[in-house]
Amino acid sequence: MSILKKLAGQTAVYGMSSIIGRLFNYLLVPIYTRALTQTAEYGVVTEMYAYAGFFIVLFTYGMETAFFRFEQTAGREKTYATSWLSLLISSLIFSLLLILFSGNIAEALTVENTSLQSLNAGNYRLFIIWFAFIFSFDALSVIPFARMRAENKPVRFAVIKLVGIFINILLNLWFIWAAPLLVENGWTTSWFVPEKVEVSYIFLSNVAASFITLLLLIPEILGTRWQFDFSLWKKMMRYALPLMVVGMAGVINELFDRVLLKFLLPYTYEENMAQLGIYGACYKLSVLMTLFTQAYRYAADPFFFSQSGKAGAKENYALAMRYFVIVGSMIFLGVMLFMDIIKHFIGPAYHEGLKIVPLLLLANLFLGIYYNLSVWYKLTDKTMTGAWISVAGAFITIFLNILLIPQLGYMGAAWATLACYFTMTVISYVLGQKNYAVPYATGKILMLIAGALLVYGTSVWLHSELNISQMMAFILNLFLFLIYGAGVFFFEKK
Repeated sequence: MSILKKLAGQTAVYGMSSIIGRLFNYLLVPIYTRALTQTAEYGVVTEMYAYAGFFIVLFTYGMETAFFRFEQTAGREKTYATSWLSLLISSLIFSLLLILFSGNIAEALTVENTSLQSLNAGNYRLFIIWFAFIFSFDALSVIPFARMRAENKPVRFAVIKLVGIFINILLNLWFIWAAPLLVENGWTTSWFVPEKVEVSYIFLSNVAASFITLLLLIPEILGTRWQFDFSLWKKMMRYALPLMVVGMAGVINELFDRVLLKFLLPYTYEENMAQLGIYGACYKLSVLMTLFTQAYRYAADPFFFSQSGKAGAKENYALAMRYFVIVGSMIFLGVMLFMDIIKHFIGPAYHEGLKIVPLLLLANLFLGIYYNLSVWYKLTDKTMTGAWISVAGAFITIFLNILLIPQLGYMGAAWATLACYFTMTVISYVLGQKNYAVPYATGKILMLIAGALLVYGTSVWLHSELNISQMMAFILNLFLFLIYGAGVFFFEKK
């Protein structure tokens, strides 16, 4: 249990930078969805960050996990230097190619006639150039952050992460809220152009934050003995490239729906972008599940590797899974039972998409379960099998999106996401039990998820049958939430 307490503690510290920082970023969503009154403009933000997910996987190509895999056997200094120099060279090449072809890419993503300035090719070209810098800065930060995790320096990790996040938030607040307010009162400066579309300032803030984060990592970058071991690099690449396939397939599963919505919805270009904006904003309401999963992953990867081969390792993996599902189920209920409050984090123009939230919360819960299950192929060096599982999920995502989006709109994208992660979870569980059997409490885990769905379904049924005030609805949902929590505590207290 002391091992799991350590995992929980590191999850909390590593997660602090992710959860607190992203929660503050999350608080920008109300500003975005109110400042960008045209939902199509938030569609641009959603689209560009969807493409960003693909490119950051390409720019990092699995080197972070490869670093954890080889730093104990090949030496931390050598592995660190080799992996960082590899990312430096590749980032320069990839970013230069993006900048050179930015005009061609922008023309492929836009149409000639549009009434919104943020949707034209000229602005898209500028966005692409800025993102090329973001990708490079972020890729060069990955290995220094990984080393901090390997050396158990969660506080410095959290501080640097938070500084970068807060800079991004402050710049966003300046450009989108404070500067326009000052301009209305007669203030002028060359640092702010009111006519410039607000979407541009969102991306520019990210460029500055990523650059400053990289600057803060200079002690980690310079404070090492630089050496590039070509033999080690080849081994790392053989291990990492399948993980890049896993990562790319994972991004397809997570973000490709936002790419396809723009092209598959049967409306005009601007209306499709408006629907994309609604989908992207409502997706943010599942952020608590995503944040918990990400915080857990930061601590879980080094934990899984460090426990490998030790007595009781598999039992610890199983127990960690069960506690993950307990917390994930509570998050699902917490969001859905109090949606009448949570929905106000996005502008009223986006509320029509709230029906996708329960599907996306469940999808991200299964994604977290899949991350837990993935321990088997990482520890047995069968990363290619993991790649094939992710590829299978990607095919499901693409097929179901193409099938469902023209018929169901963004609801089809939400159903496709849930189907993808559930299928990947089942496949990974079956294969994992054959290759690296972990004694997961499968029955209890299924009961936890089924119980959460039953409580949520009861809430929906009672609200449809009873004509009660908003305050009474809140009290009823709070009672149901506490009943579920008490039930979990009673059965799990040992």
